[in-house]
Amino acid sequence: MKLLVKLLVHGILITALVVALSDASLISAVLTALGIGIVTYLVGDLYILPRTRNRVATLIDGALVFVMLWIISGIARWTLDFSEILLIAVLAGSFEYLFHMWLRGEHLFKKRQRAS
Repeated sequence: MKLLVKLLVHGILITALVVALSDASLISAVLTALGIGIVTYLVGDLYILPRTRNRVATLIDGALVFVMLWIISGIARWTLDFSEILLIAVLAGSFEYLFHMWLRGEHLFKKRQRAS
């Protein structure tokens, strides 16, 4: 279930940005987003996150998104430049931070306990 949520969000976020910012086709952008989602789930969420803190796993996930997009855009000859790839990686990393909190069962807004 959580993998499907991640793939859906990555699919929408990365696909929309790649198609909007480059000359990539919709199909190649979707396949790229799904590939990135699967790799970041396996490496960042299942391997790195249980062994480290959320920030470390988020940075690694963001770096993976950046490197994978850079390589794929070079191979596919998309017109993405450094700043556009960085923007996509930062936005994907922002989602990853919240996703990791959900995976760990952390709450974004914990109620403060008052001392009696």
